[in-house]
Amino acid sequence: MKGLWKIFSKGLVVENPIFVLALSLCPALAVTTSVVNALAMGLSVTFVISMNNLVVSIVRNFVNPKVRVPIYITSIATIVTVVELLLQAFSPLLYKSLGIYLSLIVVFAIILARAEVFASKNKPLPSFVDGFGMGCGFTLAMLIIGAIREVLGNGTLLGYRVMWSSYQPALIMILAPGAFILIGYLVAGFKILNNYIERVKTKRGETV
Repeated sequence: MKGLWKIFSKGLVVENPIFVLALSLCPALAVTTSVVNALAMGLSVTFVISMNNLVVSIVRNFVNPKVRVPIYITSIATIVTVVELLLQAFSPLLYKSLGIYLSLIVVFAIILARAEVFASKNKPLPSFVDGFGMGCGFTLAMLIIGAIREVLGNGTLLGYRVMWSSYQPALIMILAPGAFILIGYLVAGFKILNNYIERVKTKRGETV
């Protein structure tokens, strides 16, 4: 159980997909104008990466290494299609707001990277936990970005006004340049946090 927790938790901070690995930054710039959009994209990616890791781990011994990437892409595309159909059926407005970026989950670097680096070399349960942890880390990053952008750019949070009535929204925060600047500061913050974690582990004699 401790081993599974270590696999899961690394995706939250130490190897956060956006703030540390700098993967799949496109949706972090494009769909984080609100917390709802950020959460929807984060949960979609979490589902896709978790299930794809599970599938890749199960079939890894039956796949010729020369065609592994097309197999991984086919698996990802199938799972993404399921997510699209579910969102389109149960939440058409959210489906429309995510737009093309929902389909682009197929080519998100973090999903293919976890399949190649981890799932193709490990058993199903650890692979699923790795995908779920990375997905949760991705969702966490998206929520942080989305919350800050919505509050500063619209003066609201989850659609409810949280800033004083005279507050003038910083419109740059709902534009891509504002998101890019914000991500830069958050990357720096996570770097400081990871350095602190490393120092604490070193003092305790743990392996980072």
